[in-house]
Amino acid sequence: MCAGLVVGVTGLTGCSSEEDPDAGTNGMGKLSAAKIQSKTRAAADAAPAVRLSGTLVSKGHTYKLDMRLKEEGGTGSVTSKGETFQLLRVGKHLFLKADSAFWTHEEAKGGEKPGQADDQAAAKLDGKYVKVPEEDAAYRQLSGFTDKDSLLEGMLALHGKLATGDRGTIDGNPSIEINGDEGAGGTLNVSLEGKPYPLRLKRAGDAGTLRLSDWGRDFTLSEPDKDEMVDYGEQLPQS
Repeated sequence: MCAGLVVGVTGLTGCSSEEDPDAGTNGMGKLSAAKIQSKTRAAADAAPAVRLSGTLVSKGHTYKLDMRLKEEGGTGSVTSKGETFQLLRVGKHLFLKADSAFWTHEEAKGGEKPGQADDQAAAKLDGKYVKVPEEDAAYRQLSGFTDKDSLLEGMLALHGKLATGDRGTIDGNPSIEINGDEGAGGTLNVSLEGKPYPLRLKRAGDAGTLRLSDWGRDFTLSEPDKDEMVDYGEQLPQS
């Protein structure tokens, strides 16, 4: 058909070679996997806020997360061993909110069923924010779920030889895949639109899959009112 066209600008355009797959993108598809990883880490570090959701496997435990994070703290839910609790951190102040069953589950009592006094004490904590003292052993673990920098630093690292993979879409966003050791070292999908934010991470060793969204979207963080909170001082009640 091209031979029959009038030779001119329009005709030449109509007979052009394959369309550039990177046209209209942020150009990440033209870069090496190492450069993509570097740029996506820089974009993630610079973003003021992010939402992180999915599963995380750590030290033999599986956690389901839905957290909104920024430099000043974070808020959201964590599910572990079938129990869900809310976390809220504002600066150094960390709060945990759960139902009464969380505070009376049998594992916390060495296999013994909670007694009436335990049930009554747990009922007072039902739906209340309990302040987690910095001296308590739980503070470091729980606050880690609310720390944007620490979570991203550990999660966005791919292991082994880096390579680019398939293009696709994540939640409607065009993306390109980079992986370590053909996926065995983890797989990261990076946005091809706007800033090169990470959109989805499959962690190495089947250690969970996480989605990262709402990049840069701010949210309000404020400590609970006094009537919504219980402060036990230097140690949490046993749970």
